[in-house]
Amino acid sequence: MIEQAKSSSGNQLASNVLTISIVLLAYMFIGQLPLMLAIRFSDVEAVTYGESSLQVYAQVFGKNTLLFYLLFPFLTAFIALIVCMKYIHKKSIRSFFTERKKFDLKRFFHAFLVWGIVLTLFLSVSLFSSSDLTWNFNWVSFFPLFAIAVIFIPIQTSFEEFFFRGFLFKLIKNPIQKSWLIVVFTGVVFGLMHGANPEIEVLGYGILIYYIVTGIFLGLLRLMDDGLELSMGYHAINNLFAAIVVSNEWQAFQTDALFIDHAKPSFGWDAILTICCLQPLLLIYFAKKYRWTNWKAKLSH
Repeated sequence: MIEQAKSSSGNQLASNVLTISIVLLAYMFIGQLPLMLAIRFSDVEAVTYGESSLQVYAQVFGKNTLLFYLLFPFLTAFIALIVCMKYIHKKSIRSFFTERKKFDLKRFFHAFLVWGIVLTLFLSVSLFSSSDLTWNFNWVSFFPLFAIAVIFIPIQTSFEEFFFRGFLFKLIKNPIQKSWLIVVFTGVVFGLMHGANPEIEVLGYGILIYYIVTGIFLGLLRLMDDGLELSMGYHAINNLFAAIVVSNEWQAFQTDALFIDHAKPSFGWDAILTICCLQPLLLIYFAKKYRWTNWKAKLSH
């Protein structure tokens, strides 16, 4: 029995290492191949020296094409992860998304709508209180942007939720055991993975606090609700809003959105309010709506 347990543990470790390796390969090499080829056969060096790489690529390829290049690796990584779950781990894909009998679209769209309303209120306050936001609608560039964003951003956010709060949650369940530690660990990893984002260069590493706390918040949604529907809905509208509605010249998504924010880069009031107030309030709201009454048992299990 002991030898069987050791063999099973060894096989599981090998499967997990293989899965992570395949996903990284799909993301870093296959997924980024279109951008690498585009850079190779373009005149990138002719662009003004001193600008960030994203600004250079946006000038050379166009913002919409660049957005596609940035999001495409998430598609290849997502496909690789699903294939690994099915053929290496031989487990149901649904089981990584939800513990319910089927994925609850109502939960997904409810979180999507609730956070979308909050972001719209943020935008309204900014429009009335600041002159830094300018109207930027151009139908020639906006509608291709809309199509790319609506197709690929939900893929990007779904992959991140699947990987960090689906696969990784289950991967570290045995060694860590305590669910609250799993939530914190995956939140920290999720935050640190944003360390390569361009906003780090202008805002400093302090902005990682926002990503880490948000990762913990999304982990709590997954843990308490027994599924990824709420975290996926929140994550999807958050990123769609940043790409389609309000953009700037220093964030990861530099697009021809409806509004451009020309304010000086800062860890703004909206981000501080979000992690200190709104995310805790959302947890309370969802807890009441979906009757999460077993907090202590869930967190300590």
